[in-house]
Amino acid sequence: MMQNFRRLNDERLTVSEGDHTMSMTSVNNGVNVGALLAAREALKAAPQAAKFTWRASCKWKNGTHSVSTVQGFHGLGQENSHKTEFTFEADHPEVFASEDLGATPVELVLCGLASCLTAGVAAVAQNRGVQLRSVEAKLEGSMDIQGILGIDSDVRNGYDDIKVTFNIDADASKAEIEAIVAQSQKRSAVYDIVTNPTNVTVEVV
Repeated sequence: MMQNFRRLNDERLTVSEGDHTMSMTSVNNGVNVGALLAAREALKAAPQAAKFTWRASCKWKNGTHSVSTVQGFHGLGQENSHKTEFTFEADHPEVFASEDLGATPVELVLCGLASCLTAGVAAVAQNRGVQLRSVEAKLEGSMDIQGILGIDSDVRNGYDDIKVTFNIDADASKAEIEAIVAQSQKRSAVYDIVTNPTNVTVEVV
């Protein structure tokens, strides 16, 4: 299964996504859609391999500063790892009497949402035969910090609203670009995470 999933398809393909069928011979957005579609077909016959467990670890440094790392994960029926360990610095700004040694955790959530949607745009555009020239996403999340400071228990701790604005230059009409973004949103894991309840268990060992 792992070999089939990783096998790259270098042939020029004609692919189908719902009502969209087109040739990818002249489009290169850097996404191997052929391999992804082949993997999707393979996973239909082995649904257990589609069960993934992603992992992260976090170590406190000082004050509100911490460093998180990701490397190993489970999927396709076996343990896997990234080519390198990735690290993410997190802290709070000086207006919170912190040292501002990293992005705030809530900003990292915005980064996760932005990168997930942007990756989806590239993949969907490739599948639909649309050449991208540039993609930029700007995100704003509004929050009333009276909640996290314990000033008002009726104010939630998290975001009240998140706005994502895309600026995309591509060989496509505005309507086609909007449809690509909508499809990315529909399939985005992080969009699903931030817009739907997720069971989270916190324990001390």
